[in-house]
Amino acid sequence: MSATTTTLDATHDPALRSWVDSANRPGSDFPIQNLPYGRFRRSGSAEPWRVGVAIGDQVLDLRLAREQCTWSVDIDRLLQPLAAGDLNAFMAQSSPARRALRTALSGALREPAEQRVLLARCLVPQDSVEMTLPCTIGDYTDFYTGIHHATTVGKLFRPDAPLLPNYKWVPIGYHGRASSIGVSGQSFARPLGQTKGEGDAPVFGPSKRLDHELELGALIGAGNAPGTSIGMTHAEEALFGVVLLNDWSARDVQAWEYQPLGPFLSKNFATTISPWVVTMDALAPYRTAFERPAGDPQPLPYLDSETNRRAGSIDMTLETWLQTAQMRANGEPAVRLMQSNFRDAYWTLAQLVAHHTVNGCNLQSGDLLGTGTQSGPEEGQGGSLLELSKGGKEPLHLPNGETRTFLADGDTLILRAFCERAGFARIGLGECAGTVLPARA
Repeated sequence: MSATTTTLDATHDPALRSWVDSANRPGSDFPIQNLPYGRFRRSGSAEPWRVGVAIGDQVLDLRLAREQCTWSVDIDRLLQPLAAGDLNAFMAQSSPARRALRTALSGALREPAEQRVLLARCLVPQDSVEMTLPCTIGDYTDFYTGIHHATTVGKLFRPDAPLLPNYKWVPIGYHGRASSIGVSGQSFARPLGQTKGEGDAPVFGPSKRLDHELELGALIGAGNAPGTSIGMTHAEEALFGVVLLNDWSARDVQAWEYQPLGPFLSKNFATTISPWVVTMDALAPYRTAFERPAGDPQPLPYLDSETNRRAGSIDMTLETWLQTAQMRANGEPAVRLMQSNFRDAYWTLAQLVAHHTVNGCNLQSGDLLGTGTQSGPEEGQGGSLLELSKGGKEPLHLPNGETRTFLADGDTLILRAFCERAGFARIGLGECAGTVLPARA
C-alpha cells in the first residue's frame, strides 16, 4: 500500500480554516480538509464543462484559478489538464504529483492566503452550477463486497446456505454498463423486462420490484498495461478517489434472468453516482484495520499485505434517504431509511484492484469499481429495500403514513456519506440522488 494514501500531512490538520467562510461551518461536507474534484458549468450556460474543487458551498473554478493566479511551474503543469476540463489526465498522474496539487490548493484556500483576492473571483456558488460525470468512465465493474447484504439476500433464496462456497475466497464481481451511468439528479424511467409468470412462460412489462443499492464507487487513477497486474503493494496508488454509487435494480427481472450468467437488464438501465470525487489522500485520517472474523479464511497471498491488514478499510458512515412524490408535494423533507459503515465490507478497495488485474486485465484512468451493497450487521441496516422489507413481505412505514416495499414512481432516493474521527475534521461525499419516473408507454 502506498504511504501517500495513509500518511497524514499538513492538509489534514483539523485546525485549518479557509477564507471561504462556508467551509468552516460545522457539518459541512466540504471543509478545506476535503477538496474533492468535479466537473461543472454555470447553470443555463453553454460553456464547456470545467473541473472545479468543492470548498464549503462554493466551487473553485480551476480554469479561472490557473488564469488569474501565479503558480509554480510544477503546479501550473498539473493544473493544465484540469483547466481544460480533463480530470482523467490529472487522475493518471502519479500519487506524489496529485498530492502536490492538493497541498498547493490547501495552501491557497486557507487563512491567510496571499492570492485570496484573486481566487475569490474564481468561486462559483454550488447552487448556481450544474454537474456532470466527474470524468470519462470507460468501463464499470460491480463487486459484491457487502457480506451482510450477501448473507441477508442469500437467506431469501437459500436459507440453509446463503453464501456460496467461493464468497469468502474471491471478490465476486460482474461487468456493468458504463453508458447508462448518470450523475446525481438523474431521473430514469421504470425499466421494462421479462419477469416470472404464474406458469412456465414469463410475462413482459414494467418492473414491480424496483430497488436501490447503497454502494461506494472507486475511480481508477493510473491503470496498468494489458497482460500486467497491479499487486497489493501498488494497488492503492492506482486508486484516485471515491464517489457514492446507486446500482438501481429491478429485482423481479433479476430473479428471472440471473441464472446462469448473472445480472443483465435488471441492472444496466441506470446507475447514479455523486458528482464530487473525494480523493484517497483526503480519506487518510479515516483508514482503519482490515480484519476477518474469527474462523474465516484469510485472503490468498496475492490479496494480502501487512499494510492492507493495518489500514486497508475506511471508517465511513453510509446512509439512504427517501422522499416520495407526496412528501415533495407537501414540502416534507426526505426521511432516513438506514445507516451502515463501509468498514464492514468484506474486501478492501486495494483487494478489488489487485483481483481485477491479476489475470492481466488492464484498468484505465476513469474506470469505475462498485463495491456492492453496503449493509450493516444489525436489523434495519439493509442497503436495499429488498433487505429492509424482507423481500417485500414487511412494508416500511414512513412518517407521513405511506408505506413502501419497493420504489414507487416519483420516489427520490438519496445516498449520503461522511467520515468523522476524534481529532480530525469531518468530511462528506455530498449527495447521490435519483428519481424514478413512470415506465415509458
